[in-house]
Amino acid sequence: MIELHPGQVSLATLADIYWRETPAILAEEFHPAIAAAAARIAAIAAGDAPVYGVNTGFGKLASVRIGPADLATLQRNLILSHCCGVGAPLDPRIVRLVMTLKLVSLGRGASGVRRVVVDLIAAMLARGVIPVIPEKGSVGASGDLAPLAHMTAAMMGEGEAFLGAERLPARAALSRAGLTPIVLSAKEGLALINGTQVSTALALAGLFRAHRALCAGLVTGAMSVDAAMGSSAPFHPDIHALRGHRGQIDCGHALRALLDGSAIRESHLDGDQRVQDPYCLRCQPQVAGACLDLLRQAAATLAIEANAATDNPLVLTDGSVVSGGNFHAEPVAFAADQIALAICETGAIAQRRIALLVDPALSFGLPAFLATNPGLNSGFMIAEVTSAALMSENKQMAHPASVDSTPTSANQEDHVSMACHGARRLLAMTENLFAIIGIEAATAAQGIECRAPLATSPALAGALAALRAVVPSLGEDRYMADDLQAATRAVAEGVLAGAVGQGVLPGLA
Repeated sequence: MIELHPGQVSLATLADIYWRETPAILAEEFHPAIAAAAARIAAIAAGDAPVYGVNTGFGKLASVRIGPADLATLQRNLILSHCCGVGAPLDPRIVRLVMTLKLVSLGRGASGVRRVVVDLIAAMLARGVIPVIPEKGSVGASGDLAPLAHMTAAMMGEGEAFLGAERLPARAALSRAGLTPIVLSAKEGLALINGTQVSTALALAGLFRAHRALCAGLVTGAMSVDAAMGSSAPFHPDIHALRGHRGQIDCGHALRALLDGSAIRESHLDGDQRVQDPYCLRCQPQVAGACLDLLRQAAATLAIEANAATDNPLVLTDGSVVSGGNFHAEPVAFAADQIALAICETGAIAQRRIALLVDPALSFGLPAFLATNPGLNSGFMIAEVTSAALMSENKQMAHPASVDSTPTSANQEDHVSMACHGARRLLAMTENLFAIIGIEAATAAQGIECRAPLATSPALAGALAALRAVVPSLGEDRYMADDLQAATRAVAEGVLAGAVGQGVLPGLA
């Protein structure tokens, strides 16, 4: 169980929640502020002064006053009317992160919900009751309304939820877990759906996946250098220090460490006739480093957003309740677009390395398409084509989502961020990238083995062994789809990057 301290929740904590599905709970010290804000909302609900979302309608209907007897119905109707999501359910790991982020946001003590609300979210996480949230329907302002409404509906016993692997009516899932559906009080429905938690969870998932792929791409990039008998001179630290970009420096350091001790490299230090390698080998620190810098910038934005109070209105420290626009997910949309660019370029340069290794005109003595008896066998010919197809898909998806907007809610919400689908596309893009890097791992491993009896470095030998545990060397042509899937899993599950040892690959910090 992870104890959450809103305002201080780290990326490492969020990554642990995403990858390991670790349940979370608010630290006790944050409950007094939650109670104080809830008491302030209760006082407003009992009074006569109109306050948006407490005793008024919503959006364009904000001028409609709601009487005290109807406030609970107002919140229930809000949630049910906003359950308009379509498409496949979000991955339960994403939904767990959404619920955790909502706990963090409510824990800031500015939303006006009762403790019973945060306790129910934490209990659902602990007991594995995960709302079914359709993946589509949010424009990223005012908040991720439709997807968060589906989350909240499950808390009310409406809609559906997963309990383990089983998909059930939410009321039945809560009952089996020993939980009671909640009846929402004033503002609680609005507090639960007004926020950026779905967009942020999707962007964080994309970030964590992109970083894992980038690290694996440094491993396979170093393997490709050895397979192609390329030079390690471009990774000299002084080159990168003279430019000064942190990501480039860190990626150059990683590539040097990965190649350190390679007998293949030592074999051609003297007498190498090539003055310069192609850019896909030589410029890896510059390209991967720029991608790493983008991911780190996005990480900084998303760490702030993950700790933010993003509903509306907010209960301020002086007791006033003020309408604002923290639900607008523009920072998340920009971060998602940055991550998309990094994903696209990480895959693009990896694909060119694959193409180099299978091309006998460029691969410095490797057999055509890395095939045994080329002609009779096609080797990695079409694996390279597949990587090109995936690279092209990612290029098309890299177009920024944040530059789009459309007015909604009768022009009351007239500029929106499109952060939610901008972040959701990162899942498909990283799936493509895992496959591209997996294909490079398979081709580079084959190329390294063609250099026997010369051996690669100890670090890369570890990566090669991890790959060979699931993908055998290619002799005669065989059915390759299973091999590529296994190589993709080795990248996606962190096996390949984890095989080179601690402290070699750059972090997000």
